[in-house]
Amino acid sequence: MELLLNAMIEDIWIVAPILICSFLTIGVAINRFNYYNRNKRDVVLFIPKIQKELARNNLEGAQNLSVQLGGIIGEVTEEAVRIFSEQKNGFSRSFDIAASLATRKLESHLTILGTIGGVCPFLGLFGTVVRILYTFQDLAVQGNQSAAVASGIASALIATALGLGVAIVAVIFYNYFQSTVKRFEDDFQLIKLLFLSFVDSEDDVTLQQQTNIAL
Repeated sequence: MELLLNAMIEDIWIVAPILICSFLTIGVAINRFNYYNRNKRDVVLFIPKIQKELARNNLEGAQNLSVQLGGIIGEVTEEAVRIFSEQKNGFSRSFDIAASLATRKLESHLTILGTIGGVCPFLGLFGTVVRILYTFQDLAVQGNQSAAVASGIASALIATALGLGVAIVAVIFYNYFQSTVKRFEDDFQLIKLLFLSFVDSEDDVTLQQQTNIAL
């Protein structure tokens, strides 16, 4: 413990950025956990309900269901209902825009975790290299002392350990949150396919009517 405290005090210039990265990692993790939990919805129960409203061509009922659902999935579904009512032919492209904007909200701050996961090991390694250079410089002045060498190298490696520790935690959170975003994107695709099924069915009806008129 004494070695750790001494190393942190002596190498505060490199330990401080690593500690800042650790606080950022914790802050982003808490923020994203809360955001995803607030927006988590069960689309397995929601889709059959809105499917019934669309089958009855009750767009107002579908809109109300979306509002009741809430969260980012509810917002995307509300936008899907609006697009479905106004521009069925361009539904797919317009919905993709709405889903992409929602995905940006979901991915907000995740680049911070990715950056910390990539940079922190190098920060720690840089601190270790500099501390070893100082240790060799002291040995050159004081003469060969095995205890001093061991102590200096041990102190130098603490920076690497701190950098690796923060990076590992950041990467774990980053991968977990990316998988969470992917699940939301899968939900968006389910909603898109649901609406497209009704767009295609209406196109088929229109085509059949045109064919009957032509005959």
